[in-house]
Order: sequence, then C-alpha cells, then structure tokens
Amino acid sequence: MKQRQGRAEAQGMSVAELIADMTAISSTPVVLSSADLADLDRQWASVTSGEATVSHDEVTRWLHRWGTPSFKPWRDQ
Repeated sequence: MKQRQGRAEAQGMSVAELIADMTAISSTPVVLSSADLADLDRQWASVTSGEATVSHDEVTRWLHRWGTPSFKPWRDQ
C-alpha cells in the first residue's frame, strides 16, 4: 500500500485515482500488426524448442536498475 501511495503522490493523485488509471490501462486492448504477431510467434517457437532463455532473476535484477545510474539497456548487458 505504501508503494501505491508514494506513486500516487508522485503523480499528484489519490491512490483511488491511481488504481482507476491502472485498471483502465490494463483493460485497453492492444493492437498488434501482423509483423509483430509473427515476431512473437517466432520468439515463442524458440522458447518452446528449448533455446536458451534469460532467467527470471536476471530480468528482475535488470528491472530493479531502471532509473538508477547503473542501468544499461538489455543489449548492453
């Protein structure tokens, strides 16, 4: 709750307004082009065929660095 309250305050809104905004965003349909869908299909096929993937822990560590001086784009890891 404290995290939501801090985020709401940083955006100049109440927690209820923040939750309402987040709910509206999450229910908005995403439109993908056929090229985007084909790319996602290729990526999923790679995963299901056993190609190497990035662990959840690695992604989590990278996400926690966003907005910090130690952040680097994923391709620069």
